[in-house]
Amino acid sequence: MPLISAGDAELYVEERGEGEVLLLVPGLGGSGTFWRNQVEYFSSRYRVVTYDHRGVGRSPEAPLHGSVGEMADDALALMDALEIESAHVVGHSTGGAIGQHLALRAPDRIRSLVLSSSWAGPTPLFVELFQLRRKILLDAGAESYLFSGTLLVTPAWAIEDSYPGRDRIVAERLKVFPGVETELGRLNAVMTHDLRGKVHGIRVPTGIISAKDDVLTPPGMARELAERIPGARRVMLPEGGHFCTVTVADRYNDELSRLLRDISS
Repeated sequence: MPLISAGDAELYVEERGEGEVLLLVPGLGGSGTFWRNQVEYFSSRYRVVTYDHRGVGRSPEAPLHGSVGEMADDALALMDALEIESAHVVGHSTGGAIGQHLALRAPDRIRSLVLSSSWAGPTPLFVELFQLRRKILLDAGAESYLFSGTLLVTPAWAIEDSYPGRDRIVAERLKVFPGVETELGRLNAVMTHDLRGKVHGIRVPTGIISAKDDVLTPPGMARELAERIPGARRVMLPEGGHFCTVTVADRYNDELSRLLRDISS
């Protein structure tokens, strides 16, 4: 492919497999590589599509977005460009916020929706945590921001035995870091996402999956989504942190597979 024109941006896109489309939408980091464990697992049954958000990772620079709703515009434009009439959508964290917009705006395009470690609207804890992350970025720089972010999303047990060191962690994350200005805009979009009063209007089959030890989007946020979205099915992993897609990939994949099957049947 791999660059696809989507509105006023070009997005880096990868596809693998055949069958019904499974669109995997990454979170704040914005890189489709986040889903590498899921692509390997699900491509035997689905046409798996991943992409890098505009201006992030392998997608070239483009006019910046200031809201999650605008990020959802890109996802719809991408589906149009790839001639995808409808898809199963799995969105992680900010990707789940994007998925909520998609389900409300274009329900006919969504076969099923899974919100992974996501949220309906901010809480005081959520806002103050992301304000702290913003302050670290501004005051201590991108390297400290990326390193501290990794520690927030990864449980201690998942990192201590194979700790690669700060330099290696930062080097890997800098490969897809979009720059301070873009990241500040993305942080603002995260902090201002609030569909708490609207998600009750989601009518597509919906599942919710998250981990009990998630610091960024704690269990109460998943519970609220399940309570507010009619008929939503919820799976709570006993551990895994915010990056449960990586830290407990096998368990996550099995549970996601069952969830997709159950809500789509």
